[in-house]
Amino acid sequence: MRDVLLTALAPTIWGTTYFVTTQFLPTNRPLLVGLIRALPVGLLLMVLSRRLPSGVWWGRSFVLGTLNIGLFFGLLFIAAYRLPGGVVATLMAIQPLQVALLGWAILAEHPGFYTFIAAGLGLLGVGLIVLGPTARFDMIGVIAGIAATLAMASGTVLTKRWGRSAPLFVFASWQLVAGGLVLLPFALAIEGSPPTLTTKNLLGFAWLGIIGTGIAYALWFRGIGKLKVSTVAFLGLLSPISAMLIDFLILKKTLTLMQIGGAVFVFGSILISQFDVKSAHERIRLNHQS
Repeated sequence: MRDVLLTALAPTIWGTTYFVTTQFLPTNRPLLVGLIRALPVGLLLMVLSRRLPSGVWWGRSFVLGTLNIGLFFGLLFIAAYRLPGGVVATLMAIQPLQVALLGWAILAEHPGFYTFIAAGLGLLGVGLIVLGPTARFDMIGVIAGIAATLAMASGTVLTKRWGRSAPLFVFASWQLVAGGLVLLPFALAIEGSPPTLTTKNLLGFAWLGIIGTGIAYALWFRGIGKLKVSTVAFLGLLSPISAMLIDFLILKKTLTLMQIGGAVFVFGSILISQFDVKSAHERIRLNHQS
């Protein structure tokens, strides 16, 4: 339970991303936002740890950093700037199913009946929370959002397959630096020189970099190492619930019965996903006894 709760903190923190992006960060600079979110904190952690990858981990860190950080951040913020946060959150809700299928193909973690039920219930719940009749769809934003979920799902499964050869914050620093370096040339070529940052911008980047990236990703990678990848993926559905509560508590938006019902469905999907984990543990126990 402790591992689940610590891992759940990561998507809960990530739920602040939409609020911080719209209220604190420069407008229409998705690649710059992704770059500044990743590279400074990654370099800081690397300097503090004074440890670089070795051997095969140079290549693995680059691959994981590209998937978990570079591609994911860049595509996520493109989607966030082109779509309402609710639509983006709903696109993110397909990730548990992607992770379950990739985990089946790469890790031989066979998804059971409850995993598919939980995935459908989670998608429905997130849709009830964030989608409404005024939600607009931009095709580039939708494609970017789906591609972002696939990149993160692939990175999650490969992180589980390869494990980690360093402490959490060191492991996170390698990926943050790799992902930031991947974003750097695209941000400069497409968006040009960075604008002058205000104090408000710096506060937003500090939150996203230190709390929303450095600490949250360390907790996420820790969870991947200790839990089944599909379990970790379903915990990601807590992100839109966190975003909904921020809207209610800070932006003073009214919660509808549909949103409350959606939150119940999301929590239900997380609980249902645990049935397959328990079933897998029971099968392993019976095999050992036989």
